[in-house]
Parts: sequence; structure tokens; C-alpha cells
Amino acid sequence: MKSPVHRCRDVEHGRGQAGSGAGSGGGGGSNCLQPEQRIPVSKDVITSSSSSALWFIRDTCGIVCAIITWLLVFYAEFVVLFVMLVPSKNLTYSIVNGTLFNTLAFLALASHLRAMCTDPGAVPKGNATKEYIESLQLKPGQVVYKCPKCCSIKPDRAHHCSVCKRCIRKMDHHCPWVNNCVGENNQKYFVLFTMYIALISLHSLAMVVFHFLYCFEDDWTKCSSFSPPATVILLILLCFEGLLFLIFTSVMFGTQVHSICTDETGIERLKGETGRWGKVPCWEAMQTAFGGRPSPSWFSPFTGLSCQNRPVDHVPVPQGDIIEQDIIEIPLTPTS
Repeated sequence: MKSPVHRCRDVEHGRGQAGSGAGSGGGGGSNCLQPEQRIPVSKDVITSSSSSALWFIRDTCGIVCAIITWLLVFYAEFVVLFVMLVPSKNLTYSIVNGTLFNTLAFLALASHLRAMCTDPGAVPKGNATKEYIESLQLKPGQVVYKCPKCCSIKPDRAHHCSVCKRCIRKMDHHCPWVNNCVGENNQKYFVLFTMYIALISLHSLAMVVFHFLYCFEDDWTKCSSFSPPATVILLILLCFEGLLFLIFTSVMFGTQVHSICTDETGIERLKGETGRWGKVPCWEAMQTAFGGRPSPSWFSPFTGLSCQNRPVDHVPVPQGDIIEQDIIEIPLTPTS
């Protein structure tokens, strides 16, 4: 059985080995605490001060992947409109499918933007000071955990992301396609992004099949404004793109819904961190992730947006020296 020190540490820290359990706790006294005394501080006590500010990760790989995502959607938009729908002789077919595809594509890109520019649940950086911990007014016997990488006090179920360089509450994984972590605050937008991409992929594949059948029965020079070879190449590329992203996003959508329903993130499942918290029922977890009782707002990436400049209540973090221990017992012992 893993020790409490090992059980609550990130694998990314590289300190979860048996040989380092005693020294990193800040002394032998810390390791003598009973497991039931090691109560991680709640996320309600430690909150992110940047949840209302614009969030953007300056990661080259993530930015390139995000740009590629938008370009692929624009390519699909171009082929659907100018290769299949505009040259079509059936006006009703073109209007219905054009409206449906453009609506789904717009919602997909809006969801991608919200997933990328929403704070996933970052814990304030560098708040592992004696003054700040004392301001939390915790009870004696409680233990708080410090991330040795970003020097922050970690709430329960928070993990450090090496790309975002922050501890993220309920971090599922870091996705380069949205250039952000998928965490407590933006999981809904990531789920919507994968769902809408899967839908436009399926829709485009269906239209490609119908267009091929139509062109085989008619003259190829009349079913598209492009030459027959160019039309075939564009449709094959769209078919390959649609099939690839349909499979990928469908799998991601399913895993995310499963993670929400089981109240277990991907990184928690990967590291075997199960049974350390009271899991909520599936329906309650879905309502928490999507923002309330079932309604059309579940499918909207625009919930929470406001044009008004609302004042942000920033909780001041007391200044002081960072505490060296990774596991800090309350009450704090005076430093010599």
C-alpha cells in the first residue's frame, strides 16, 4: 500500500519513488501522521484568482495545432459550399444542408475558442507561504500540500501541468488541439467541441457520398464548378479528413462523458487515484459540469459570457517566503 506522501503526489514531480518519501515531507515528524489526518485542503478554500481574466497558453505546439484545427474546418467549409452545395441544382437541398453545416461549424469553432481561452481551474501561483496558510484558518491536524514546481497550495484532485506550468483543479489532460488543459472550468466546452466536430464530420461524409452518387449518374462537368479531377481530389481529401476526425472526436467525446459520469478524470484513472474522495452520482456530475439542470444551454458554448465589465474580486495573497516542505501540517511549526 502506498504511503500518504506517495498517494498525494504527482507522478510528474518525479518524487513518488520509495526512496524520496521520507526526505521531501520536511522531516520525520511529518511522516508520523496518520493517513486519516492528511486532509487535503478543499478547492473552496483555495480558489483561482484568474478565472474571470483572459486565459491563453503561449505554447508553440499548441498554437500550431489550434491553427491547424481552424484551417481544417475552413477547408471542409470550402469544399462543402463551393464544390457540393453551390453548384447543386436542388436549391432546397443546398439551403438546408448549408444552414445545418454552417451552424454546426460555427458552434464547433466557438466551443474550441471557449475551451482554449477559459481558465481550466488554475490554482494561484506561489501562494505556499506561511502567511497565506495561516490566513486560511485551517484546523489543527489538517495537512496541506505544496506543489514543488509552481509553489502553490494544491486543493484536493489538483494536478500540475508541465505545459501550462500551473496546478489545475480536476485536470483531465492537456490537449494540444485546444492549446489548453481540460479541467474543472472548461470541460463542458471541450465536450461540446468534440461533439460538434464529430457531427460536422458525419454530415460532410454523408454529403460526399450523395455527391459522388449524383456525379456518377450525371455529367461530372455539370455537378461541380471545378474540373472533374480537382473535384475528385477535393472530395477524397474531405472524406479522409471527415473519417479521421469522426473517429477521433467520437472517442474523445465518449471518454469525456464517461469521466464526468464516473467522477474520475483521465489523469486520476491513469495514476490509480480512486476512492480518495466521495464520488457524486452521474446525473449530478453532469449537471455540475454543464451548469445546472438540463436545458438548451447545455449545448451552447456562450453560457457565462457577458458584455458588461464586472468587477473581479481578487483575494490578496499574503507575501512571504515559500515554505520548503511539500507536506505542511497545521499548526505550522516555527522556523529556526
